[in-house]
Amino acid sequence: MENRRYDYQPITTRPRIRWANDARIAVWVSPNIEYFHIDQPIPNFGASRVPDVRGYSQRDYGARVGVFRMMEVLDKHGIRASAQLNSECCIHHREIIDEGVKRDWEWLGHGITNNLPLTAYPAAEERSVIRQVREEIAQATGKAPRGWLGPALAETFDTPDHLASVGFDYLCDWGFDDQPVPMRVHTGRMIVVPYEQGLNDINFFLRSNYTPREYLQQVCDQFDVLYRDGERSGTVMCLPLHPFIIGVPLRIKYFDLALEYIRSHDGVWLTTGGEIADWYYQHYYEDPGRP
Repeated sequence: MENRRYDYQPITTRPRIRWANDARIAVWVSPNIEYFHIDQPIPNFGASRVPDVRGYSQRDYGARVGVFRMMEVLDKHGIRASAQLNSECCIHHREIIDEGVKRDWEWLGHGITNNLPLTAYPAAEERSVIRQVREEIAQATGKAPRGWLGPALAETFDTPDHLASVGFDYLCDWGFDDQPVPMRVHTGRMIVVPYEQGLNDINFFLRSNYTPREYLQQVCDQFDVLYRDGERSGTVMCLPLHPFIIGVPLRIKYFDLALEYIRSHDGVWLTTGGEIADWYYQHYYEDPGRP
């Protein structure tokens, strides 16, 4: 089946992108603020037992401790996060929401709970689930989310259309580029903002067993190449994070050092996913038509 959501266009044949203040690279930091139910299995991590005390406890550490440690590091570097938010956190982890609002964080939709990807709901309910997430986040934070990342980055064939129809205008599940890309939807508009480029801390620490020092080196290596490429045409680099992973004591130091390294360079736009989307829509977006 042919993918009709977007066109194939090599990065070498596109118009040159320049970011705000003539930056060559746009860097955004995106912590996943998630809620888990103890009586449901945690998907994609092998264990189907309930309760999964070890898995649940690790994630609860992120909500109780790790996220606040992460906030301190981001404050030190003057960085606003773009948080991927399970809407049930608005009910059960209200203190995290309040602290993020104080810092003017951007909030993106990330499903209701991370126990359930969109593909777990009946097809007839998907749009209403997306709308529920948007409305609950808007009520709790004062701002309706524009961006979306699905739990486990899972979508159905209809997800982009449902998202656009209720007011989302950028999407992070599709990790196929280093620049924003227009996506075809039936109503509204949609672009993909690069999120998953291999730097997800889940992949580093839970799946590949890298050390914190190796994480730091690979973040710097990734930045170096995208920074170099950005001299020709602007690139995007995201740091996808999970408080229960990067927020533990043995790793947070290296996250701090990675941000210090990135900030030591000129021509870096430390920004949010929404600001990247705004800049692209204003300066480079061309409607790709309908799917």
